[in-house]
Amino acid sequence: MNQYLLSVYEVEGQVDGAPATAEEMQAFMGRVIALEEEMDRSGAFAFGGALHGPDAATVVRGGTGRDKVTTDGPFVEAKEHIGGFYIVNAEDLDEALSWAEKVVEAIGHDIEVRPFRATGRLQAGGH
Repeated sequence: MNQYLLSVYEVEGQVDGAPATAEEMQAFMGRVIALEEEMDRSGAFAFGGALHGPDAATVVRGGTGRDKVTTDGPFVEAKEHIGGFYIVNAEDLDEALSWAEKVVEAIGHDIEVRPFRATGRLQAGGH
């Protein structure tokens, strides 16, 4: 089983997909909860969450032998940013893309799908 990151992209100042009224928010959350329950029942759901905006980001720079520098703000200044994500278990890219299509349908935002590369923990069979 492979793992894929489904990144939810939002565009600064763009309100597509964002609910405007209490009723729309309730319907939005109903779609999200239904999708997450479907992912959970199928075994696809590994982890997911919404993120605060880029103004809440902090970047730590530096590396081995260099001084660490911490700065407020996002790593890259851009109009598009990651607003949330899911990590899903899928047999292949096609299955991951089918989950991404469902996320797009539920929340109305564009999704980027990227496979995880094998790292020490993934190679050892972890998730």
